[in-house]
Amino acid sequence: MALDRKTPNDLNAFWMPFTANRQFKKAPRMFVGAKDMHYTTADGRQVLDGTAGLWCCNAGHCRPRISEAIAKQAAELDYAPAFQMGHPAAFELANRIIEIAPEGMEHVFYTNSGSESVETALKLAIAYHRARGEGARTRLIGRERGYHGVNFGGISVGGIVTNRKMFGSLLTGVDHLPHTHLPAQNAFSKGQPEHGANLADELERIVTLHGAETIAAVIVEPMAGSTGVLLPPKGYLQRLREITKKHGILLIFDEVITGFGRLGSAFAAQHYGVQPDMMTTAKGLTNGVIPMGAVLTTAAVHDAFMQGPEHMIELFHGYTYSGNPIAAAAGIATLETYKEEGLFERCAELAPYWQEALHSLRGTRHVIDIRNEGLIGAVELEPIAGEPTKRAFSAFLKAYEKGILIRTTGDIIAMSPPLIISKAQIDELIGTLKSVLDTLD
Repeated sequence: MALDRKTPNDLNAFWMPFTANRQFKKAPRMFVGAKDMHYTTADGRQVLDGTAGLWCCNAGHCRPRISEAIAKQAAELDYAPAFQMGHPAAFELANRIIEIAPEGMEHVFYTNSGSESVETALKLAIAYHRARGEGARTRLIGRERGYHGVNFGGISVGGIVTNRKMFGSLLTGVDHLPHTHLPAQNAFSKGQPEHGANLADELERIVTLHGAETIAAVIVEPMAGSTGVLLPPKGYLQRLREITKKHGILLIFDEVITGFGRLGSAFAAQHYGVQPDMMTTAKGLTNGVIPMGAVLTTAAVHDAFMQGPEHMIELFHGYTYSGNPIAAAAGIATLETYKEEGLFERCAELAPYWQEALHSLRGTRHVIDIRNEGLIGAVELEPIAGEPTKRAFSAFLKAYEKGILIRTTGDIIAMSPPLIISKAQIDELIGTLKSVLDTLD
């Protein structure tokens, strides 16, 4: 019997991630198709994608160049081992990533996801210092409300309480900077907020507490996405870079969300003019089509491992699917699509229009803050007393029924549409959202 892809006969077996499973399975929301800016639901409705999937489909959906590259690669070379063997596409993609990366980034280590990219970067940071004879540098510094994936290293340096509290004591030797969200001073900021650069100075306090000689790395999202779009105050990232350099601490930018055009530059490091030592990426690398991630490093980080006999493995780390041929082909085609269609530049051009449309929601019922950068925006709602997250989740459900896809985290609505969105579609997205907000209790 042929599989009916639109109406699965039993929803019980699949334990869905980051989902209210019981609620979903009582009233499933099923996508069965997608093209460009829209999803198609099981009942044939078109839903405007206001989130680029999960921050990942930057070029929109079912783009021909990417689909064709995947099919062609699958027919020629479906898999090749990544340990002691190679294939051309993995090297070609690495070269193309470095071409658009910030100056100084020279090497690419492949993973399968943002979570694995973070784990890789954290391990590289500790191993880097050990390779240089500073093995006491094992401490890792994250940030409150930071999101760095869901593996043990990522949730240890991360700072979202609900992602951490169920999973024990996590990694030892981790400390956290304060987050940069200052609503009393920066509410309704357009772009980077004015106040809060001094929060980076908390790193000096942490250094004094633990000793610089014990700290391997600081990891932050240049712009924190999954926690509700928290922007870096003006001068904050620059100050963080100054302090880490002063104390010989590696600076890691988690660019899983901000990478590949989301802010109008290839990477947020370029947008903000700050040079980290490593960058974690995923999502937009393959347009979300096939799992793939990558850690970008400077030559200094890479070369610290290139010691000893040439026949010896330099780094005992990697994944079965590192540089997978089909994922690499998807990555190359994705970067070609970005370049040919000028999507990074398009994002920069649309950003002012997006900003004004988004901030037009100021004064709408229950809206207590709006934040934006590039083609990212957040609308923060006043929580229902005693029922946190309920108001935003209600907005999510109503938005879906009205034909737009938004994302919620806590009582914050986050949006990050594909970079191919038109001004008319921005108007549709924001206009529909306003109509939803006007109906909320």
